[in-house]
Amino acid sequence: MARMKNRWHVYAGVGAILLFGVLLIFRLGIPGKLLSGEGETVIPIQAGVPVGESWMNITQGSQKIGYAQRTYAKTEEGFRFTENIFMRINTMGIVQPLTVRTMAELKPDRTLLNFQFDLGSNLFKFMARGAVEGKKLTVRIGGPGEEKVSVISLQDQPYLGGGILESVGVAGLKAGEGRTYPVFDPASLGQRPVRVTLLGEESLTIMGKSRQTRKLSVDFMGMKQMAWVDPEGAVLREEGMLGIALTRVTREEALAGLEGAVSADLTEIAAIPSSKMIDDAAALKVLKIRLEGFPEGSFLLDGGRQHYRSGVVTIRRESAADPSAGVRAAPGDLAALLKPTPFIQSDHPKIRQKMTEIVGTGDPDGVKADKLLAWVHKNLEKRPVLSVPNALETLENRIGDCNEHAVLLAALARAAGLPAEVEAGVVYMRGRFFYHAWNILYLRDRGGWVTADAVLGQLPADVTHIRFVRGEAERQLDLVGLIGRLKLDILEMER
Repeated sequence: MARMKNRWHVYAGVGAILLFGVLLIFRLGIPGKLLSGEGETVIPIQAGVPVGESWMNITQGSQKIGYAQRTYAKTEEGFRFTENIFMRINTMGIVQPLTVRTMAELKPDRTLLNFQFDLGSNLFKFMARGAVEGKKLTVRIGGPGEEKVSVISLQDQPYLGGGILESVGVAGLKAGEGRTYPVFDPASLGQRPVRVTLLGEESLTIMGKSRQTRKLSVDFMGMKQMAWVDPEGAVLREEGMLGIALTRVTREEALAGLEGAVSADLTEIAAIPSSKMIDDAAALKVLKIRLEGFPEGSFLLDGGRQHYRSGVVTIRRESAADPSAGVRAAPGDLAALLKPTPFIQSDHPKIRQKMTEIVGTGDPDGVKADKLLAWVHKNLEKRPVLSVPNALETLENRIGDCNEHAVLLAALARAAGLPAEVEAGVVYMRGRFFYHAWNILYLRDRGGWVTADAVLGQLPADVTHIRFVRGEAERQLDLVGLIGRLKLDILEMER
């Protein structure tokens, strides 16, 4: 146990950013708000959906890590879709069970009417309910007594991700032809365009029988999956990132072997090798790195303490005397970053009460930030959590990884009058860069925006924190496309 605690202090709870890449790809997700697929062509699904029940083994390489059960049934209004998933996930050497249940009512054209979503691990639970009416989605998040209601505008009528492949499989595509759909994920509350292309026909052995299938390529933000669908539209196999696959099996086979089911350490697999070792990253003043393997213009690499040009990002450490991140923000921008959100509940009485116990009314901004970061760093047990990052739940459970640290610090900071946001990208740890989340705080007495990492207890954060996105998890979904593709080459280090 002592060894595991030391390892956690080394790797700083970086595993959870990777997790929602894995979960999203298999339509489990992570939270945020609905986003539209601007510039994408939405093609209505005209094909029928095969009704009935199917079971899938979830494997990583040759190792079973869980199962999925899916059911389609016809109703008077269209269809009812249910999906139950069980997985045993290994992050940072800690294995946790994860259960996900999705129930949804779909219109005859398979667009979403309403949904119920539940995610649970050994420590946390997340619940969301939603209904579409016209161009609006009303979502209720949380359990009794803590339910938050949000009304979100929709640009397009969304499809549920769990049923897209079944429908596309019989949609009459020709080899080389593709279609784009706005796919909605109940956990992320996020809508992103997904491009599905028919590659051709291929035979596949499933449950001991050779089956003729249509092979599909599924492109989500540059992350490619493969799927094999039979002529009736039933999905027989899916292959995604990190060697994870779903394969059609019998009910008995899907439920067998769960006692030994566990994934390889997903955090370790997705880590990015560094071209050079960095000794004492906290002492660096400037870091220059060449980045490869990502689409230009898709990420927030330039601004504040980061300068990005022609594939090279330069990060300069902030200081009170010369804050490189000291960009003055407009009053309207600051006001927006003081408001509560469904997962950064800065107006909740428990959050506000804890804030008043930590900071004094006369404390300047910098002192408030120092006290809040120190409290979160000291009082949260650092271990991976399989759930939706939620500031209030984190405060009550006092446990979490980088996501939980970041949302709780953001909530406490906003309650204390400090504009705060979450940033995500990668951070250096022992020869590799790991996916990670931290904060940026607006401190008037320290020149403006300053980075803060509550896991590592750093304010400002060291220069190996390379920001790719800023915002809550709906923006962090963009990191999925980096996994397995991003390369970093250290060019210069200045102390």
